[in-house]
Amino acid sequence: MLDARRHYASLRVLALLPLVLFLPAVVAFFVEPHVAWGEYLGVFFHLSILFLVSRLDAAPWAKAAGYGWVALDVLAGILMINDIAYDTAWAVRLGGHVLAGVWIVSSSLVSRTWPVRVVGVVTGLWLAGYSFVGDVLPESFLRPAGILILVWFALLAICHRSNSGPAAPSAYAPSSVA
Repeated sequence: MLDARRHYASLRVLALLPLVLFLPAVVAFFVEPHVAWGEYLGVFFHLSILFLVSRLDAAPWAKAAGYGWVALDVLAGILMINDIAYDTAWAVRLGGHVLAGVWIVSSSLVSRTWPVRVVGVVTGLWLAGYSFVGDVLPESFLRPAGILILVWFALLAICHRSNSGPAAPSAYAPSSVA
């Protein structure tokens, strides 16, 4: 049985996995924004973020926002794959991006490294902020957030240090007294 307290992969691997899965989709956004395979890859990209949400230091409400983002963006991807009206799926995706912004900003602010903090705050604000103006601005205004999130994942892999030791519980995890 898997031990919930044991880390089976390093934070570096957990940050590189979504980077590798999202990079082709970001390239596709610039070349052909509505490429069909991008939605399939996007579903796997978002599922890979589950591991990162569980591992990065953040308050429980911020982690809940991260999990909510994953759930809504996976839903949006499956809606697109199954030819549900684009406007419906897009609205679901933008709602998820608000939650993504909350998690990215919150988890970045408690990082020990300033590049992760700065890029994370800008990325989260851009991603969430676009959701409120997405009905008047073209989707191309969301593209920089895609590049920024790749940079944020890379920074997490390169220089992020957890506020707790590798096998220690998060500072926000409930403690148990034996």
